[in-house]
Amino acid sequence: MNYLSVENIAKSYGERRLFENISFGINKDQKVGFVAKNGTGKTSLLNILAGTDSPDEGQVIYRNDIRVAFLSQEPNLDPELTIEQSIFTSENPTLKVVEQYEKAMLNPEDADALQKAMDAMEANNAWDFETEFKQILYKLNLEDLQAVVKNLSGGQKKRLALARMLLKKPDFIILDEPTNHLDLDMIEWLEDYFKKQDFTIFMVTHDRYFLERVCNEIIELEDGKLYTYKGNYSYYLDKKEERHQLEATNTDKAQQLYKKELDWMRRQPKARTTKSKSRIEDFHEIKHRASQRRQDHKVQLELNMERLGSKIVEIHNISKELGGKELINHFSYTFQKGERLGIIGKNGTGKSTFLNMLTGNMKPDTGKIVIGETVKFGYYTQKGIKIKPGQKVIEVIKEFGDYIPLKKGRQISAEQLLERFLFSRKKQYDFVEKLSGGEKKRLYLCTVLVQNPNFLILDEPTNDLDVLTLNVLENFLLDFPGCIIVVSHDRYFMDKITDHLFVFQGEGEITDFPGNYTDYREYEASKPKADKSPSEDTQSKKEKKEYKSNSTGPSLSYNEKKEYSKLEKQIATLETKKEEVQKRFLQELDGDEVAENSMKLKEIENEIEAKTERWFELMEKLEQ
Repeated sequence: MNYLSVENIAKSYGERRLFENISFGINKDQKVGFVAKNGTGKTSLLNILAGTDSPDEGQVIYRNDIRVAFLSQEPNLDPELTIEQSIFTSENPTLKVVEQYEKAMLNPEDADALQKAMDAMEANNAWDFETEFKQILYKLNLEDLQAVVKNLSGGQKKRLALARMLLKKPDFIILDEPTNHLDLDMIEWLEDYFKKQDFTIFMVTHDRYFLERVCNEIIELEDGKLYTYKGNYSYYLDKKEERHQLEATNTDKAQQLYKKELDWMRRQPKARTTKSKSRIEDFHEIKHRASQRRQDHKVQLELNMERLGSKIVEIHNISKELGGKELINHFSYTFQKGERLGIIGKNGTGKSTFLNMLTGNMKPDTGKIVIGETVKFGYYTQKGIKIKPGQKVIEVIKEFGDYIPLKKGRQISAEQLLERFLFSRKKQYDFVEKLSGGEKKRLYLCTVLVQNPNFLILDEPTNDLDVLTLNVLENFLLDFPGCIIVVSHDRYFMDKITDHLFVFQGEGEITDFPGNYTDYREYEASKPKADKSPSEDTQSKKEKKEYKSNSTGPSLSYNEKKEYSKLEKQIATLETKKEEVQKRFLQELDGDEVAENSMKLKEIENEIEAKTERWFELMEKLEQ
């Protein structure tokens, strides 16, 4: 079933042509990732599909009966509403039923209103939706429903917009960088959520693991042409490489044929026969094919780096508290040459505070940080580049000098440096405020690296960078001889760059984990789960709950009470089945039997986890 048809659309801004003659279609259940370089119009295309902008040419046609939702990079929210009000103004009619039920729960003494609300929940099959509604809010850390939108941070607004979109239950979703401002747990939950739900999706994201695990098709815009790959991100990479190799082979053949035909053209007399005129026309086509060159620009970074001495950074027993919240508690560490450190942890656990103390922008409450004399920090922050009105791209770099030193005593001009960062000579004289978000981030990265740091600190460097630029940045960082600290929600980037992690656990605790992000997740998943049953301690219950209402009235419906009573027996039965399957691995099994039992064990474990989480959720409501 076709949901969307895009027919020959084009878009320009002044003399700048973003794209033209773009055509494609999206069918039900497709989850499409859109890949293109920064500045080629990715966000403009999404705005056109969402109806917030219009193409200069062509048309976008949706199926009449589908609900479309758009998550933009800058959410459009009413600043005067609370989180709760913002959610209940969504278009899903079931939300209105849930809203009336939530209001009735706040006034349990009005038995008639409460019963009426519960009957409406029953009639609209809204109990499961209410559970999902509360789960989404909990997973996106939006539990303070009375917080006013204008007082929220940028990340909170993005998460609120995401929650509103998901709760609309749209048929077709358009996403512009959906993982920005989400911590790693949120991103992995969102991946699983999209896998389970029957959404049709068209997205732009720099998160390659997200593309890998969510998308079943990749569309790439390259040199003004669209290429479609019927698979996930790994499939796209393989097939793109095959296409490039084929194009290179065809170009080589065309060049050989061109030389032959060029020799023939030079030997021909001025009087042309009909046959020779036809061959002359073919010659011009061959010449065009032979002159094609793949424009695979690369950011070639060979900037000079100050030598690091033996003492780099020493952290001695530091502690920090902000707003009555303990972020770092008696932490010590000594950095060595070549450190490649990743920092992970939920939002608000102190990651940015740690970086600010490291770079001297904030002081620890106790302890001290000793910086070596030769250390020169390059600090790439989330704030990005400071734009001066009327400033041109070239002027930003010339603030650091007309010529920039390279390795081995060489130097290049500011213009040449910008070309290495994929800014053409024409682009260098554009005003900075006219650049796309990704181009501004690339320019900001250039200003950090041009100062020749030997200790790089990168706070969310991957946001708004296109996949192609990310690959080049990764290759540079792999060769960078100094120290690197990376804070990023891009798991692919973290895996490729880092070799150990600081895990900010919360409540001041920081753990040094010897491995990359995937190693850490596998380690966490391998921890024994036998103790995690409905009888586990109060703290574990608190971690497992999906959402906790602050209402005081009766909190379980009749159907929920029946479900609650059955869950303990079902979990016990599943645990028995799990033990039986595990015992089979002690027997001699062939390859097929091992695979079959592994699959069964995984299914049972997933079911135990789902039912246990539901048990905790109902138990929390019952105890209110």
